[in-house]
Amino acid sequence: MNAAPRLAQVDALRGIAALAVVLFHYTTRYDQLFGHAQPLRLAVPFGHLGVNLFFMISGFVIFMTLERTARPMDFVVSRFSRLYPAYWGALLLSFTLTHLLGLPGKTVGWEVLLANLTMVQGFFGVPHVDNVYWTLEVELLFYGWALASFRLGGGAGLRHFLFACLALRLVYTGALAAWGLDLPWIGQRWLLLPYIAWFALGVSVYRLSRAGGDRRWDRALAVAALLAIGLADGWQLAALAAVFHLVLQGAVRGRWTWLEHPLLLWLGTISYTLYLLHENIGWALIRRLEGWGMEVHLAILLAMAVSAGLAHGLTRMVEQPAMRWIRGRYRARSPAPSAAPAQG
Repeated sequence: MNAAPRLAQVDALRGIAALAVVLFHYTTRYDQLFGHAQPLRLAVPFGHLGVNLFFMISGFVIFMTLERTARPMDFVVSRFSRLYPAYWGALLLSFTLTHLLGLPGKTVGWEVLLANLTMVQGFFGVPHVDNVYWTLEVELLFYGWALASFRLGGGAGLRHFLFACLALRLVYTGALAAWGLDLPWIGQRWLLLPYIAWFALGVSVYRLSRAGGDRRWDRALAVAALLAIGLADGWQLAALAAVFHLVLQGAVRGRWTWLEHPLLLWLGTISYTLYLLHENIGWALIRRLEGWGMEVHLAILLAMAVSAGLAHGLTRMVEQPAMRWIRGRYRARSPAPSAAPAQG
């Protein structure tokens, strides 16, 4: 099977992860924050773990992108064009519609909106326009560490960085348990300690999917990541991580043909924009609809439909055209040299 269906299956997994997060926010999380007008017959209390699958897929995609880009700026432009135009569009939509519909405790001022344009506002204590944006800071930080370690040492350099971070995660966990030594939150975030194992699992999937070569260290990376999750976060989560790892490996190899269903492929296409704009807009809409007496499950379904429609429009009218334009302009100004062979 060629690369296109394999990546399509990975995209479909991303769409399923986004849907899980949406369902969690519209059922369990909304109930915790605002309270549904009627009891829920269906909730998705573990849907937030879709974010962990996002991080794993990002590890896979980022290593693939690093190997396919010859210069650091190629990688930067690739990631910028993928993340920022859609983010800015979702940011403006969320800010505007949250103010229009009203959502207690979730509306912010213009100065917060402007700070959010950077995508790294959380590192400076500025609130997020939409709380889901915290994961974007994690992604950006991983991109930076991955680019630096890959440029310094190729694939082996990135693998060494990941092993070091996993070891530090275990040292931190042990020190906290034995002596109560707690690394400040910002230090944990800068070092990616709570999330690094999920990125490492994604990197290992990419490297294990390549033909040929000695893959013992890549298998060791996957085992180390699972051990880090188990020891730091619990063995149930480690078991789920192992399942995610196997499922992603299957998708990369094109084994899950059911993932190529048009609906799942569409979800994969809009997964990023759906994730970006679903939370506050959906919450505000659910609150309005339930306030007008609409049945709770119908209100949730309608909010999902509106969020998916907005995400589709943002993908077609902003994300994809902007990505093509930015990358096209960059290629026109910077003729691409041949990519250097990967190391390690």
